[in-house]
Amino acid sequence: MESFHPSRAIAARAQPSVRYLPVSLFGSVMSVAGLSLAWRLAHKAYGADLADLAISQAIGMIALAMFVILSLSYLSKLIKHPELVKQEFTHPVIASFFGTVSISILLLSSVIGSYSASAQLVVWIIGTVLTLVLSVVMISRMLNGNAAPATVMPAWLIAGVGSLDIVVSGGAFMEGWAYQVNLLAAAVGSISAIVFFILIFSRLIHHDPLADGMRPSKMILMAPFSVGFIAYVNLVQRVDMFASLLFYFGLFLFVIIFYRLMVKPAAFSPSWWAIGFPMAALTNAAFIYAGAVGGTGLALIAAALLFLLTVSIAVLAFRTLHGLFTGRLLTA
Repeated sequence: MESFHPSRAIAARAQPSVRYLPVSLFGSVMSVAGLSLAWRLAHKAYGADLADLAISQAIGMIALAMFVILSLSYLSKLIKHPELVKQEFTHPVIASFFGTVSISILLLSSVIGSYSASAQLVVWIIGTVLTLVLSVVMISRMLNGNAAPATVMPAWLIAGVGSLDIVVSGGAFMEGWAYQVNLLAAAVGSISAIVFFILIFSRLIHHDPLADGMRPSKMILMAPFSVGFIAYVNLVQRVDMFASLLFYFGLFLFVIIFYRLMVKPAAFSPSWWAIGFPMAALTNAAFIYAGAVGGTGLALIAAALLFLLTVSIAVLAFRTLHGLFTGRLLTA
């Protein structure tokens, strides 16, 4: 009988497997789709040649491909390891990241809008339904009580910000029943985002610091303001003083959080993708704000944010692909 070798068991457990695919990796799709939309706005802002638009379209196609690959991979995990998916969906923190799936669909509807308005509407409806259903599920769980302070994480905001993304991606649908859906989503997203932001901010002040693996998720704190800015402007069709306050506070939080993450960066993990979409939302907001208000300073801020966003996502993509091809990404 062959003897048991612990080293062999460890090696076996370390083999890459779809069972270790985190649902939070859909945040990469959100980030890349947001980058595509940011480059689209940059094209409009600079009025340059078609190269900028080609960049936006190419990035959008990459985001679509990433979503298909991740969806098929996670479906494989669901089929092969349903108990692990159930554990994720019932986890007090990880469950929030299921919202990244529906938000990805919403953002991809805007990407698809460059090719087909009817397809954009269909995809937007699918994303809207999934987002609202997840918001109901997640918020209902929180109302059950007995939530430990340690489980209050920035990821909780995904349930609220997700509803605001319905309005962000639904800017092309502001008539009839679609407008009422956007109002509903704005109501759910804005109020829940305010409540969760206060809870999370209090937890960060009064309790233990976040574990290194969760520190990048602090960037999500900025999302309600940058996403809220775009949603609000889509609803009222103008940039007013309230929109300005949302934009500038989002920018203020970004400077603080980005500095803290860069001064003492945590080790790379898929959780770093949490910085991508909030940065993309702020970059999109900056281009919209600069276009409405004007001024060289605001134009430079938008350009600087686009540069930081592009570099950040390029680095995250490289580190993720490197981890995938070296067998370090999908391991325990």
